[in-house]
Amino acid sequence: MRGSSTWLRRFCAGGVVALGLALLPAGVSAVTITVFAGQTTETSGLKSNYLIEVPSPWNGTLVLYSHGYSFGPPFGKAAPQTAADAGDATTHDWLLANGYAIAGSSYASTGWALQQAFQDQIAVLDVFKSKGYNATRTIAWGHSLGGMITAGLVQLFPNRFNGALPMCGVVAGGPGVWNQGLDSEFAFLTLQAPGAFQLSGFTAANVGTNFNNAIIAFNKAQTTAQGQARIALSAALADVPGWFDPASPQPAATDYAAQEANQLAWDNSPDLFFGFFGRFELEARAHGNFSWNTGVDYRVQLSHSVDFAEVQALYAAAGLDLNKDLDTLNSTPRISADPGAVDYVSKYITYNGNLSIPVLTMHTTGDGLVEVTDENAYASVVRSAGDNRMLRQVFVHRAGHCSFSPAETITAFQTLVHRLDTGRWEDGTNVTSMNSQANSFGPAYNVTVSAAGHIVAAPASFIDFQPDKFLRRFDARDVAA
Repeated sequence: MRGSSTWLRRFCAGGVVALGLALLPAGVSAVTITVFAGQTTETSGLKSNYLIEVPSPWNGTLVLYSHGYSFGPPFGKAAPQTAADAGDATTHDWLLANGYAIAGSSYASTGWALQQAFQDQIAVLDVFKSKGYNATRTIAWGHSLGGMITAGLVQLFPNRFNGALPMCGVVAGGPGVWNQGLDSEFAFLTLQAPGAFQLSGFTAANVGTNFNNAIIAFNKAQTTAQGQARIALSAALADVPGWFDPASPQPAATDYAAQEANQLAWDNSPDLFFGFFGRFELEARAHGNFSWNTGVDYRVQLSHSVDFAEVQALYAAAGLDLNKDLDTLNSTPRISADPGAVDYVSKYITYNGNLSIPVLTMHTTGDGLVEVTDENAYASVVRSAGDNRMLRQVFVHRAGHCSFSPAETITAFQTLVHRLDTGRWEDGTNVTSMNSQANSFGPAYNVTVSAAGHIVAAPASFIDFQPDKFLRRFDARDVAA
């Protein structure tokens, strides 16, 4: 496996989670905390750790945190991990100091653990009540896969929650996200590295070899102009941004060389790791291949990509015929999915857009692991269900996956609380007011983590933004069809 566990924790769980920012920055006072920790047991016999912290005084609100993807043996074969009840230490302390009770579970399984997480997180709410606490308000929130779980919890258990804050979430749903990743790898394998690796059907014995072969092939391609153009095409079919490091400025709109180099950086860090080890884990869980590209017209897909201009420019510079490559892609035999596996991934989870409570999503614009276009897919299905009044989406102009500052996180949380208090969004998602509010927290809160793992200053960067179309949309409308 490439790299250290540091980038895995950072990309899977959220930008500031792993490093743990300084406890109790200036302006946050200590409070008395009652802590409950233990285990819940699912009907399957798997156990999950939980953690609940209740401050005194308590304001009556419980905030349930869903953590991101964790690597390890699937299906609870390893001992349950430590439960998480907040995304970073600074936000954790702010919530408790301001009277919010916080809670979360480890989930009884590592990996794509939505099936377990939905049960385990609801079990935490039941434990909280069994301790003698009756919340007047319950808010769900989470990062990355935890953002996906958060959106799933309020869809499956709407009566248990009053509001939700999915952050950098996989809110396009399982089938669409994995299909889009398949498109990207299919294009590179077909055009640049035929036969170098397989795309599905992994085993414990071959997944590592396939992953290593893919990394070698991508980095070899980077040594030629033709290879760079095809890396860009591969990235474009998943709308991977040409911006990687949260500490760096976004490359100029026409700096295609820098954009492609950043897309390769995404491949070399989390993207290909998930494409192989994450897919292997989920194939075992779903009992088969859950992704397909049958019927896809890659010429049409590319025309909708945010990276289309980059691909055209790099193909021209390399002297390659883009139309010829697209013809090759469209004539290459496709990959079909196993219906039972699709059913599993659709169940855990595909979104139907039905919202009975306020939901505020937040995403960085330069996220190359869970692309910001996921938010377009989620908004689309919510509109189709007629519940758009319940949804607001805010965006932070920064590279990185879940690379929000604590100030931005708390500001988004307060925006949701304002909606719950007043029954109106009003201008609460106005970027000028949100940036002002976030910056007012001061430098200890306005930080994030660079690609190198260093804590760096991060002035509030909320931005007016409209994400482009998600290229492989799949939601309740497709399941019904």
